[in-house]
Amino acid sequence: MKLRQLEISLQKVSGFSNPNAALEQYVTPSDLAARFLHDAYMHGDIEGMRVLDLGCGTGMLSVGASLLGAEVTGVDCDASALAAACKNAEEFHLDISFQRAVIPSSFEEFDTVIMNPPFGAQKEHADRPFIETALRAAPVVWGLFNKGTIPFLKAYTKESAEITDMVSAKLNIPKQFFFHTKDSLEIPVEIVRMVRR
Repeated sequence: MKLRQLEISLQKVSGFSNPNAALEQYVTPSDLAARFLHDAYMHGDIEGMRVLDLGCGTGMLSVGASLLGAEVTGVDCDASALAAACKNAEEFHLDISFQRAVIPSSFEEFDTVIMNPPFGAQKEHADRPFIETALRAAPVVWGLFNKGTIPFLKAYTKESAEITDMVSAKLNIPKQFFFHTKDSLEIPVEIVRMVRR
């Protein structure tokens, strides 16, 4: 599947009906999700792989990875988000396993983890349990991180993982919570590939 075709398909994925600010529930935009997954696919980390989507939300990355030939398990702590993710998978006729779990948690070994973890805007260091869990769950981790946290990420993972690739992108967050003052906010982000040491 070509990048543009994947992006068009992912535009059909439904988002949160009642997003939770404390959980930093924002839908990954379809263009960014497609870029993220296509890069992982081109590295050989998606097709034919057992993939874990940590904090899967309504299933944007799960659906995309499944469309690209992965066997996907999506995990989230929010039951309503998981219900939406199941519905999205059904709409695409995809066989994706969704589980309710709180991060950090223990999982069986996967080939690849994909994730768009909380940036820590509402709860400081909210991304740390995701990073730690991801590196325990698979030898290869793809994550979407706020560009400003990359120095921290490099220092935090220097003993446990090697960052092999970083691709700059933009995350557009629409106005959806009471504390948002603009109609949308564009945040510089990095698509990061980490390999466990």
